[in-house]
Amino acid sequence: MASCAVDGGCPSDYIAVSIAILSMIFLIAKSILPFLIHKVPTAKGSAFWIPVIQIIASFNFLLSIVMAVNFLKYKKSRWWLSCYVWAVWVEGPLGFGLLMSCRIAQVFQLYFVFVKRRLPPIRSHIFLPLILLPWIAGAAFIHMKKPLNYRCHMGTYWIIPVVFLHSFYVAVLVGFTGAIRHIEFRFDELRDIWQGILVSASLIGVWVSAYILNEVHDDISWLQVASRFLLLITASILVLVFFSISISQPLFSQISLRKREPLEFKTMGQALGIPESGLLLQRDQAVVIDPNEPLDKLLLNKRFRQSFMAFADSCLAGESVHFYEEVHELGKIPLDDPVRRIYMARHIINKYIISGAAMEVNISHRIRQEILTTTDLTHPDLFTNALNELIQLMKMNLAKDYWSSMYFLKFKEEASMRSNSHEMDQTTGYNFSPRLSSVHATDDPFHQDHFVRGSAYDVHDSYPQNTMNQDV
Repeated sequence: MASCAVDGGCPSDYIAVSIAILSMIFLIAKSILPFLIHKVPTAKGSAFWIPVIQIIASFNFLLSIVMAVNFLKYKKSRWWLSCYVWAVWVEGPLGFGLLMSCRIAQVFQLYFVFVKRRLPPIRSHIFLPLILLPWIAGAAFIHMKKPLNYRCHMGTYWIIPVVFLHSFYVAVLVGFTGAIRHIEFRFDELRDIWQGILVSASLIGVWVSAYILNEVHDDISWLQVASRFLLLITASILVLVFFSISISQPLFSQISLRKREPLEFKTMGQALGIPESGLLLQRDQAVVIDPNEPLDKLLLNKRFRQSFMAFADSCLAGESVHFYEEVHELGKIPLDDPVRRIYMARHIINKYIISGAAMEVNISHRIRQEILTTTDLTHPDLFTNALNELIQLMKMNLAKDYWSSMYFLKFKEEASMRSNSHEMDQTTGYNFSPRLSSVHATDDPFHQDHFVRGSAYDVHDSYPQNTMNQDV
């Protein structure tokens, strides 16, 4: 026992290392499987790289403990096996510090988006290094003073500031979370964050206790073996809980990927419960489309908009029409429901406005900056100027070709058939229609679940010019 307590390689050490490896495998699988199984599209920007950095930080945190606390038998003869590389830099700024900083950056975004109702003034790739600076400064100071002994342990005098630094970052996370406690989030973000904090704080308490025992009482063999075993086990559970409890990334306006959340939502509008979002209802009446009418008026008709969108997608230029569709959905959310409006506005900005977005629209730099620097994400005219520019582009490019395309001919034919069917239904009555009476809901290819008008949410369109309250 005394030999392996100093040199490493006790049976309990290998058990702890095996559990750490399994936890990393489970963590990576949990983050990748939704994209492989459910074919979820890969996020862009900070929505993608912050979770990736969290996985890297978790790996660094566990590996640094294994390398610095004598779990394995190896000679520390090379510089890259130094205690200061693993116990100071990899465990601190690149491990636990980076893991905490990523979560603080996420809650910082939630605070600005939902409390301040604006995009954060500092981008995540700038905020993350800033919040990490105390860890870097502390690691550099320890490296210069060199307080570690040959077993990578430090005295009580140095343990106090190190534990304080760990506790300080937990306190910052709790502070930001407390500032958003009054927000009624749509996807249970606040509950997930509080669960993560409570579970993680408990584990961090156990981990710090084991860390102190391992550092101070290095003359007691059994205590060394037991404390480092507990140290790695709690760290393994910590990274799993801390990362996966809010795997859905709701602060980036993505629909949750957790099993308890429904997966049938195809649009953010449906996820937010916007009435009849994206649905073509069987009861919609046919409307005669006049090519001489202004395009912005024609696009108010949902069936025309769907046909025009299909044509634009076939020309690889459908971003503008999809943008119109989602802004139209945003207009249905009442102004007295700011949380849902923020969700939808943030989703539109991430998908269409920011540079390099998945479906970035072609608007002027001035209009783009007006949206990105807005002080009110709930403003009813947030996307009005951008929409006006895109409608002008669609008039000059897509609209002229659409009227001579097969998509318009097919739209006219379907409109004519619906018109004839509607006249027949008025004559004979719906209850006597063989087509409708013989098709059950589960077999009807046109059947869609939708909200009934007059439900808990009132429908209001804010664009264009509040001229219509629903799709024609």
